[in-house]
Amino acid sequence: MEKPIGILLMAYGTPRSLDEVEAYYTHIRRGRKPTQEQLNELISRYEAIGGLSPLRKITEAQAQGLEELLNEAGGGYRVYLGMKHSSPFIADTVKKMAEDGITRAVGLVLAPHYSVMSVGTYIQAALEAAQSYPSLHLTFIKNWHVQPKYLQAISTRIKGTLKRFPTDVQDQVRVIFSAHSLPRRILDMGDPYPAQLEETGNEVAKMVPLRHWLYAWQSAGRTPEPWLGPDILDVIREEHSKGNRYLISCPVGFVSDHLEVLYDIDIECQKQSNELGVHLERTPMLNADLDFLQGLKHIIFTHLTGEE
Repeated sequence: MEKPIGILLMAYGTPRSLDEVEAYYTHIRRGRKPTQEQLNELISRYEAIGGLSPLRKITEAQAQGLEELLNEAGGGYRVYLGMKHSSPFIADTVKKMAEDGITRAVGLVLAPHYSVMSVGTYIQAALEAAQSYPSLHLTFIKNWHVQPKYLQAISTRIKGTLKRFPTDVQDQVRVIFSAHSLPRRILDMGDPYPAQLEETGNEVAKMVPLRHWLYAWQSAGRTPEPWLGPDILDVIREEHSKGNRYLISCPVGFVSDHLEVLYDIDIECQKQSNELGVHLERTPMLNADLDFLQGLKHIIFTHLTGEE
């Protein structure tokens, strides 16, 4: 019997309970414990979205759904989930794959745009772990930001969101495409991340089609160094100052409902928009929806075909 092909599906991770938030936050901070004030603030954000992020359940559903789709035609595929900041950690998952006898595997991060400081760190963690298992041949899909099925899934959600506005103002609606901000020093490194965000937005704008769209960054880290901007809150204020009252937030840099979406957009951005008198709607996330998972399946099959 032929050995299954392993799929190393990598995601950010999230705590299982509020009791795990400190350990999770410490891991993000590379072993430095947060201050009590920082910890309390993060816990309060989780409490504001219902006490816990749905990210873990969504990621598990994505892995299960993807495995089912990959094996629809009777192929031998096994999807393994590896997290960057919570268990099962990427290194532990790579070990598990090797122990299961997987000799050929594909790594895919649940983030469409590549940066050496984001997707690159997942790949590096997997490569370092794989060095201990020479029988495991591991290749990676670095980005999939213009994959047609992904773009179509985003376009469909924008079209649906536009219907939440009165018919007579729909041609005035501006779509804000956003992704997680990163330190600005990536620009000096020639990192493709900002350009890939614009490539996604421009392609989606053609498909919908859109008349007005723009770009923003969100959820920047709280460090002394400058991060990519403009921040989405500043963009909302700027659009309001120009007389634009109808906005759609489309966080294309993310694929799941989690803190950066449910709090940063649905609470912070919505609060500011309400205060300004701006009508802001957000596109639904891709989560474990079939159209998105079919896109991931296509990306993996295309990669494997290219290898052969």
